[in-house]
This record gives sequence, structure tokens and C-alpha cells, in this order.
Amino acid sequence: MTAPHNAFKAALARGETRFGLWLGFAHPYPAEIAGHTGFDWLVIDGEHAPNDLPTIAAQLQVLDPLPADAVVRLPMGEDWAIKQVLDAGAQTLLIPMVESAAEARALVRATRYPPQGIRGMGAGFARASRFGGAADYATTANAEICLLVQVETRSGLAALDDILAVEGVDGVFIGPADLSADMGYPGRAEVPEVQTAIEDALRRIRAAGKAPGILSTDDEAVSRYLDCGAQFVAVGIDVSILSAALRARAARWTKG
Repeated sequence: MTAPHNAFKAALARGETRFGLWLGFAHPYPAEIAGHTGFDWLVIDGEHAPNDLPTIAAQLQVLDPLPADAVVRLPMGEDWAIKQVLDAGAQTLLIPMVESAAEARALVRATRYPPQGIRGMGAGFARASRFGGAADYATTANAEICLLVQVETRSGLAALDDILAVEGVDGVFIGPADLSADMGYPGRAEVPEVQTAIEDALRRIRAAGKAPGILSTDDEAVSRYLDCGAQFVAVGIDVSILSAALRARAARWTKG
């Protein structure tokens, strides 16, 4: 047996568009619910949600048989953290705050077995190899890893062309919230200057042959981003959707 086929990576390579949802509950039950709703991909967020390795692994387990592809966002690009989530079965990683080609190259190496990288050879008894059932895992895993890097600062945008030239980077995700804050407009991603920077970046990513990604809950903005070539687009956050629905329901019956 070989490493599992990464359908998400293959779809991006074919130029297809995929719509996703952010998972912030840090629990497998709501992740499983989301996995049945029709989204193409789901982000298990380890940066701003209270996730750790066991909660990430549990969500990977429930999503594994479902149609939605799992993407794991780590809080940082440390080698040890990458190694752990890959051994837990993640195949697509989203790494925040990448600001140089050197950082991108280091991330590629952290996700690959030697000689292409430095990933430790311990998956033989881990979930990634089906607990040793995939005898050829180590020789086939590299080709199925999908690495998505987040560019979300002015420094990152300045280095975007160099980052795009790094072999092994499959896609670049533009982070509107952090980018707008870094540009001097915290909480105001809709500012024209920010939107111009985002749209220009998406076009440059697509022109370089990489997959552009973005998160937005504004339908009009999503349409613009798609016109700019965005391929993997998150259109909602589970925590925010539930919170808004509950507030609306409470307002309907408690403020009459």
C-alpha cells in the first residue's frame, strides 16, 4: 500500500475551484457535521482555535471517510509540529505568516522525507501509514503532501514572487485580516487599498501556476476573488455561523 491519494492537491493542480469552511470548535462532533454538509474542504484551525495534537487527530479521523478534504492550519511552521500532524494523518497543511522564500523552502523540507527534506522516519507506527499497513508510505508520501503558505503582511507581499518560485509550495493563501491590520487598517479588510493588494496578489499567484486561496464571508468579495483566479476559497467559519444563528434566534424571542 502507498500513501493515500490527496484529492485536494490533485484538484488544485487541475485548476479546479474548491469552496471551504473554517472549523473552530476544536472537537470532532461539529467537524463531522460540517463534513456532511457539502463543502469541498475544511480547515482544522490550530492557530486561533483551541486545538492541540489530540483534537486535530480526532477531527482527521472523523473526516477521513467523508467527502470534504481536511486541511490543518498550524499556529507556526516548526519542524516538530509539522512532523506530528503529518504522522497523525494530515496531508494538506496551511502555515501562517510566511514572509520569505527561505521560510517557504524550510517548510517544504519539513514536510518531505529525505533526501528531499528532513521529516523524521517515524510514521511506520502512526496513523499516516495506517499503522504500518501502508508498507510503501515513506517512499510515496512526499508526492501526496500539499503545502499551502499564508502571505498576510506587507513583507510577505514584497517577497511573493520569490515565494511563488519555491518548488513544493502548492498554493498561497492571502490572509485579509492580518494583511489589513499590517497595512494600518485593523478590522477593515474592505478598504480599497487592502482590496487592491489582495486582488493583485491573487492574480500573481495564479499567473505563477500556484493555487490562490482566500477567506471571506462576503459574497460580493468572494465573487471578485474568483474573478481574480482564487481557487481554494473559504466562505464561512463554523463558530461565527452558529453564533450569528443563535443571536438571531434569541433576538426573535427575547426582545419582542
